[in-house]
Amino acid sequence: MKNNSEQQKHTVNYRDDYPRWQPWMKSSYKILIPDMLPWHFAMIERLLKLEGYDVEVLKNDSRAVIDEGLKHVHNDTCYPCLCTVGQYIDALKSGKYDVDRVAVMMSQSGGGCRASNYIPLIRKALKAEFPQVPVLSLNFSGLEKDSSFPVGAKLLLKLVFAIYYGDAVMWCYNQVKPYEKEAGAADSVREKATDFVMSKFEKGGYCRYKSVIKRIVGMFAALPRSDEKKVKVGIVGEIYVKYSALGNNHLEEFLLSEGCEPVVPVLMDYVLYCVVNNINDGRLYGKKSLFITVNKILYAVLRRMQRNIIKIFERSPFEPIHDFEHLRACADKVLNQGVKMGEGWLIPAEMAALAETGTENIVCAQPFGCLPNHIAGKGAIRTLKNLYKNENIVAVDYDPSATRVNQENRIKLMLATARENAASQNKA
Repeated sequence: MKNNSEQQKHTVNYRDDYPRWQPWMKSSYKILIPDMLPWHFAMIERLLKLEGYDVEVLKNDSRAVIDEGLKHVHNDTCYPCLCTVGQYIDALKSGKYDVDRVAVMMSQSGGGCRASNYIPLIRKALKAEFPQVPVLSLNFSGLEKDSSFPVGAKLLLKLVFAIYYGDAVMWCYNQVKPYEKEAGAADSVREKATDFVMSKFEKGGYCRYKSVIKRIVGMFAALPRSDEKKVKVGIVGEIYVKYSALGNNHLEEFLLSEGCEPVVPVLMDYVLYCVVNNINDGRLYGKKSLFITVNKILYAVLRRMQRNIIKIFERSPFEPIHDFEHLRACADKVLNQGVKMGEGWLIPAEMAALAETGTENIVCAQPFGCLPNHIAGKGAIRTLKNLYKNENIVAVDYDPSATRVNQENRIKLMLATARENAASQNKA
């Protein structure tokens, strides 16, 4: 730990007028993380604590969060940015934290989406209220080199496994929760499964992913489930509003309350999407480099792991996760894989794959101001309906002025159609 004079020097030594994260801060600073992926971030939070970081995933999601975001981010900027900035500022104003010993962290994909430019907006907001708070970037694209969260090879490997395990827990939970015979049983198993995964990170054995996935699947499969037929509803769209309860107004909880089974594509699909886009750049633009070769090797490794996980699910009572190569084939029916801004071709690919695996009812969640997702998502709906005659898609915009009642009413209209379709299919 640095002495007081060195710490004081840091607080006034701003380059480009903002503070930088320094290695000595690891032992004395708390790092705040926005709650984008509740399934996965619960594991990653505990994983980073094992690495010696004091991290906390923020859970504040009141209207005050949105209001704080509106104060500091122009409302024409995409809604996820407004939500994350609002969460930071609202948390820092809560009095729970020593604002002289706290930092915030944001992930960056490095793509063409504005998400890769959130950090300057976060710094601008913090400068207005908490100028001493540094911002960390978690990215693997060479962005924000002087403020990047340090991720070595070992930690990177652990994060990859955490994504696979978080996906498995989410995928099983969503197939059990709507049918549980004992209220709260699925939530209890989710906690036990998370604890089991973390024990593997603590004591070793986290690399034995086949046995870990089998255990997760087995824990959920042991729960008694009803045979009731429920409407399956897929959730696709921009990555933040697809997963974040703050961003989508607790969409999964709403669907459960309506007697539906939410079907949420796994996070690893987005990771593979980013890797494949790098490979596609080499193919489309004639690029040859070590970077592209590394991405090809990485894709082969991750894809092999995914195939092994799919085989485990195929031997279980649960529907297996989507094969990423099948997603790519689905995308080719609708949109060229060169369309990669935001979530790009992944959105229509997921909607097509859902339709082909029995989930014909879909909520396409779009943040206001996210042009790539409106084009690749909402813009592809007509083509998808021509391909899959029973596909029932509703595009829902999420922004500061959109009321939850209006959003839910639009989804209820989609569900009414879904139930009519189900009734007619049963008669046939």
